[in-house]
Amino acid sequence: MLIPRYAANTPATEITTALENFGCVVVTGLMDATLRQSVTDELAPHMSRARVIEDDDPSQFYPGRTKRITALVTRSATVTDYLIPHPISRKVCETTLLPNSEHGYQLHVTAALEVGPGSRTQILHREEDSFTFFPLPRPNLIVASMWAMTDFRSDNGATLLVPGSHKWPEDRVATNDEIVEAEMPAGSVLYWMGGLLHGAGANTSQDWRYGVILTYSAGWVRQEENQYMNVPVERLAELSPEIKQIAGFEMYRALGFHDPSVS
Repeated sequence: MLIPRYAANTPATEITTALENFGCVVVTGLMDATLRQSVTDELAPHMSRARVIEDDDPSQFYPGRTKRITALVTRSATVTDYLIPHPISRKVCETTLLPNSEHGYQLHVTAALEVGPGSRTQILHREEDSFTFFPLPRPNLIVASMWAMTDFRSDNGATLLVPGSHKWPEDRVATNDEIVEAEMPAGSVLYWMGGLLHGAGANTSQDWRYGVILTYSAGWVRQEENQYMNVPVERLAELSPEIKQIAGFEMYRALGFHDPSVS
């Protein structure tokens, strides 16, 4: 089964319908070279300090020879102002998350990933695996996006996905012929449902594959990335009301109250 692919000018409803049916979709041409360069420039000082594990342990969830950083709301204005609130991402969230979260959704994870030469295939997993109290298939709790800063190819670690697996019961295991590679040119975005089996592919090339992952969750769940710790007060004051809301700095009904006098 191939991953559905659409151009940036495709009606958002067509994209979200395919996402719900297949569990994943690629949208090309959402970010031009100037924006990609802006993201990489803003994150370069942090990426340069990221720890790279050279001696890979196959039993570990994260493969070695990979750079990872988080806290992108603080570290990249371009990610914050353009990628996080992109209209297609917002439509995807509204379609997939609001039926289970009538009062809104929030950022779940922000991270930049560079998969280096020699990095192994990651274990297939689901973004929603933290919520084990829901039986599979779970209600839609998370939707994910991967923004391609560089080309994603078969030989440099393109994301592996199992289309349709967001609807599978717990005892169904993916076979090799059901796993597909999300090859896409730089500037594209891969969206996938939180219940979809996926993982980074092996990088057998000499290139570093660079992507920015942004995931969103129902507004009532605990965020995987603690935005309250990763966004200092000085940066929070600079954020627009829209970004503060998406990042989870507003109450969800009675959840998340605070006393402004101690801020």
